[in-house]
This record gives sequence, C-alpha cells and structure tokens, in this order.
Amino acid sequence: MEILSQFEGMMLIGGFFLAMVALIFMLRKREQTKEEFLVANRRAPWLLAAFSMAATWVWAPAMFTAAEKAYTQGWVGVFWFVIPNILTLILFAFFANKMRKIRPEGWTFSDYIREKYSNRAHNMFLIESFGLQTCSLAVQLLAGATIFHKVTGLPFFWTTIILAAIPLLYSLTRGIRGNIASDFVKMGFIVAVLLLGLPIMTSNAGVDTFFNGLGGLTGDFGNFFDKTGIAVMLSFGIPTTIGLLSGTFGDQMFWQRVFAVKPNHVKRTMITAACIFGIVPIALSCFGFFAAGAELPIADTQLVNVSAVIAFTPKWFLYLFFLLILSGLISTVDSILCAVSSVAGHDVVKRLEERSGLELNSVKVARAAMVLVAILAIGIANIPGITITYLFLFYGTLRSSVMLPTIFAIKGYKMSESGLFYGILASLVIGLPIFAIGNLNGWVPMIVTGSLLTIGLSGAISLLKKDKTIETI
Repeated sequence: MEILSQFEGMMLIGGFFLAMVALIFMLRKREQTKEEFLVANRRAPWLLAAFSMAATWVWAPAMFTAAEKAYTQGWVGVFWFVIPNILTLILFAFFANKMRKIRPEGWTFSDYIREKYSNRAHNMFLIESFGLQTCSLAVQLLAGATIFHKVTGLPFFWTTIILAAIPLLYSLTRGIRGNIASDFVKMGFIVAVLLLGLPIMTSNAGVDTFFNGLGGLTGDFGNFFDKTGIAVMLSFGIPTTIGLLSGTFGDQMFWQRVFAVKPNHVKRTMITAACIFGIVPIALSCFGFFAAGAELPIADTQLVNVSAVIAFTPKWFLYLFFLLILSGLISTVDSILCAVSSVAGHDVVKRLEERSGLELNSVKVARAAMVLVAILAIGIANIPGITITYLFLFYGTLRSSVMLPTIFAIKGYKMSESGLFYGILASLVIGLPIFAIGNLNGWVPMIVTGSLLTIGLSGAISLLKKDKTIETI
C-alpha cells in the first residue's frame, strides 16, 4: 500500500518539524522557572488553551478509531466513540472549575492527594499517571509509525524514534507554554483540512455512498437496540465510555492546563474545547461511512481514513491529510511529555527533597523525565502484534482506577486513607488484569466485568473501608 515514496514521507515530517521549531522560537523568550515551564505562570490565554485541550484530546484513537468504527460497525460504533468523547470534556469542566477554586496555586491533582492523605496513596496516583502517560505516548508513536510505514515504506522503528524526537526537542525548551501555542496552530490546521476534505469527498463519492455506509461495511449495524447493536455496546461501548469518562480525571495532561489558565477561565476553556474537538471524530467517521458505502476492500481497518482519502480525493489532499495526522499525533505527544514533566518536576521533586533534604532543580528533573518516558514508549510501540485499539482500551481502563476517588475528593466526600490506597490497588491488581485477559481473548463478559471492577473497586473501597478518615475539603 505504498502510495507515497520514502522521500515524500521524510519531506512531510521534516517540513512539519521545521515549522514547529520556527513557531516555538518565535515566542517571546522567558526565563524557564518552575512556574513558567510547568504552568505558564498560570496566565495562559484561555482560547489558546481551549484549542490545546481539544488538540490534546485528538489522540490517535480519535483519528483512527472513529473512521474504523464507522467502516466496521456503522453509526452505532461511531455513537459509542464520539458522544462519550465530547461529554467527557463537558463533564470535566465543572469538576475542573471546582478543583481550581480549591487549589488556585496547584500543580497536579496527585499532589493534592499527597497533601490530604499520605505518600502511599500518592504512590498509587503516580503509578497510574506514569503508566498512563507511557502507554498513551506509545499509542501515538504506534499509530504514526504504522501509517507512515505502510503508506511510504519508512522503517517502522526509526519512524517511532523520529515522531518522539520532534516534540521532545521543542518541549524541552519551552515547556507547557510552547505546547499550548503550537497546539493552537496544529488544531486550527486540523479543522481547516477536515472542513476542506468533506465536500471534496462528497463530490467524488456521492451522497448515496455516504448513506449506504451508515450501517457499516456489512450493513448490519443500523439498529442501536438489535443483537449486533447490543453486542457493540457491551464489547466496545461500555469499556470505551468508562475509559473516556475517566480520561480527564486521571490524566495530568488536562489538570496541567486547568492550573495554567486563570481560575475564572477554567470552565469556558473546557466547554469550548469540547465543541472544537467534536469536529474531528465526526468528520473522520464520515470518511469511514464513505469507505463502507463504496465497499472499499481494506485489509487493515486501522487505516480506513487513509484508504478513503486515497480513493475519493486528489493526491495533493493526501499530503494535507498526512500533515493533519502528524499534527494530531504530535499534539498529544508533546502534551504527554509536558504532563510527565509536571508530575516529575513537582511531585517527584517534592518527595525526593523530603527524603534527602536537598534542594533539586525542578526543570532539570522534569526534562529528564520527558526523555525517560519517551524511550519507554518507543519500546512499547515496537512490541510485535500490539494494536492501537487494544492499547487505547488498556490505558483507558488503567486511568479509570482513579476516577471515582478523584471525583470524591473534589466533591468533599470522606474517604479513609487506607480505603483510598487499597481501593486503587484492588482496581489495578484485580480489575485491570481481568479486562486485559478478556480483551486478548475477545471475551465480552470478561471485558465488561474488568472495566466495571476497575472503576468500581477503588470508589467502593475508598468509602467503605474505615480508619482515621480525613475530610478532603
């Protein structure tokens, strides 16, 4: 399926890298203090932050899974992917707004847990955070390297390295402010390309093709409540909804931006981000409907969006589409790196300083953590047989282990320290393995059970287990 040459692929990546570097160095130079590097001095422009939030949420699954589900499971599969994605950002807006009022000078949510509960409870949030960021970064590298390898023939391993190195280089210099500024440009470009591509595809494929594809390739997925519709809900819809709803609560990428904007701008930032983001999976699912309606033979359904672009648009649009994919992937990659830097630069530094009695350079520790997680993610992305959808469901379930404790803490519910610790531990050692085994073997009841146990055990045990309770607010 090599449509572009390796030279064309390298030119696209190289041009993108140069554009990002030029943009970053056009920003006004600021002293890279801890507060500037990690939270943009808490004065990031809200509209730019909203575009950055949206771009951060446009991870690999948003660009690949939306089209894949439209092609394989019709509008039913698309519903279970798009709606929870949008509602997640809207729901998070209200909790984020309250959290910022509780901690106007906060850095991470996990540090709030450390202050209110204990170091061991904090350890569970650190395990979740670093595990999530590493696997999430691996997904972006896997998706980008897969598409560039299959379409241009570029070596998969070296492409994962290049895709990690590009955002790493400029994230190391300007931190979260550079991330927000570059995301604004990248998200604007993504929306513009999609709005340009839809009429082109409609003109070339025909409106009838679109409507013929609403039930998926087989046409069996046109009913939400029939046997196939319920099967999609159980195997994909429920795990996806759980993973997405917990996505923002357990992800420092979003908390970092909550603490980077002015306190009175938090809610408007998140709700605007939800509206901007929605354009992407909705538009890309349309690409999948066109592919299904035309009955395009696609061996690797992860690449439905690319196949539709090749079939129904001119080659010059293919170049734009590859830059779109690159923009979406890199937006999430640099956001992940910045999130890692904030947890390492504040939480880890605080713990090390308490233990050693020494004063550490937060920015240096933050940068070192970026490099380490990038290396680990490259290794995971190169595991033979690993897939985008599996990793997405896995780390989505991982972060659901802290969703209910996070909500309870923000709402002010009384949780015991031991309940919080053992609840998250139970979610990770019981719920997560059940989910992983079920997913590997395609056992739907096990997948659903694992998802519910992962999200439920931490919440139930944190409230039910009694010891010296601490009022969180």
